Amino acid sequence: MATRDPMQDSDLAHCIKNCFACHRVCLETLHHCLSQKSTHFQGKNLELLQMCAESCLLSARMMVADLEFHHQSCELCFEVCLACADECERFTEDPEMLRCADVCRTCAESCRAMAGMTVKVSASERVQRPRGTVQ
Repeated sequence: MATRDPMQDSDLAHCIKNCFACHRVCLETLHHCLSQKSTHFQGKNLELLQMCAESCLLSARMMVADLEFHHQSCELCFEVCLACADECERFTEDPEMLRCADVCRTCAESCRAMAGMTVKVSASERVQRPRGTVQ
């Protein structure tokens, strides 16, 4: 029996791409937070960015390896990405944080679909701001 190549399945490849992108952006945002002189970024913000990056990497790696339980890692990634997006959106004056929120929401939606979850993302969670717009 031939094994399937996860990178050839377009939905799977799309989710892997989104997970790797979210992993990268969360780490970039974490660096951004750590480089700020102000103290408005606290432990919870930093921990959530780190955990989001880690859950995205785990999901991507499980999908690439075509492990049978990658659906569970995608479900976790969905939950963590939504929490991270919510936290990042609190910083309405910071374009880096808003960019991270958008990428996290995109990844969450891909992971929700990959996990086969019946969880519906509300319209407000799907709304993405146009690039460069700060609310």
